[in-house]
Amino acid sequence: MKRRSESVPALARPIIIDCDPGTDDAIALLLALASPEIALQAITVVGGNVGIERTLANALALVALAGAGVPVHAGAGQPIRGEFTSAPRAHGENGLAGIVLPPGGAPAPGVAADVIRAHLRAATAPLTLVGIGPATNLARALMAEPDLAAKIGEIVLMSGAFAGGNITPAAEFNAWSDPEALSVLLAAGRPLTLAPLDLTHQALVTPSRLAHLRAAGAGTALATACDILAALPPHPTLPGRPLHDPCAIAWLLRPDLFTARPARVAVSCAEGATRGQTTIAPAPEETANALVLETLDAEGFFALLGERLSRLT
Repeated sequence: MKRRSESVPALARPIIIDCDPGTDDAIALLLALASPEIALQAITVVGGNVGIERTLANALALVALAGAGVPVHAGAGQPIRGEFTSAPRAHGENGLAGIVLPPGGAPAPGVAADVIRAHLRAATAPLTLVGIGPATNLARALMAEPDLAAKIGEIVLMSGAFAGGNITPAAEFNAWSDPEALSVLLAAGRPLTLAPLDLTHQALVTPSRLAHLRAAGAGTALATACDILAALPPHPTLPGRPLHDPCAIAWLLRPDLFTARPARVAVSCAEGATRGQTTIAPAPEETANALVLETLDAEGFFALLGERLSRLT
């Protein structure tokens, strides 16, 4: 098992976040927007946790809440095959557990997949793509222009699981929502880091952790994040509510909080009970297609959340 020892990068890392806000996406976006190590080029939005109209409105509202000027672009409302199925039981009808944010501005022009391709073409340094929703927009960009994969420094995804799922017995939600898209990214030949369900289930929001977050500062963004977390329904089996998507952002900021190992990862695109199931087999670096995050220093993770979100007004 490997532990990354590096701390923050010397220079801000250029990234694009593709997301489907979503309660945990909301916390992930605020964490990224509060972190100077990240040079956020664009936010692209996909349907998933709720429909595309709602995920887009939520992303725009969160950027405004953080007082940021990052462009937000609308993307796919449907996966490569079939249709998205929302998860209102986990995220509420509005995607933010019923917490209503002031509306944000207008979306920036351009379709998400085209915007991702344009940023990759123009990149003068390797660009990191972070996917914390169904991978449709990212996959469509690479399917349209495969040579642009050479401009990607790293792909970081919250997706998949070693064992079991949270949408079917076999599959994690993001992988199940568009397994064809995930398979495109796994085959892209670029460094890919996967934060699976088994890892994110270690980032549990408990009453004591939520109380510490509230005490970290007095800004509106932090208070709103805590209100969203407080409104989450209880998990049916875990002693807290897992914060899936912020783990992908935390990996970029504090890789020392994680252990990881190289693996061969595959996803089932079959119809039926196995659709979206990921197979994760530890492998030598020479044959691996992903670095899979395995353990998390949860107390360090929540301390990072509090320290960063308290920077926002």
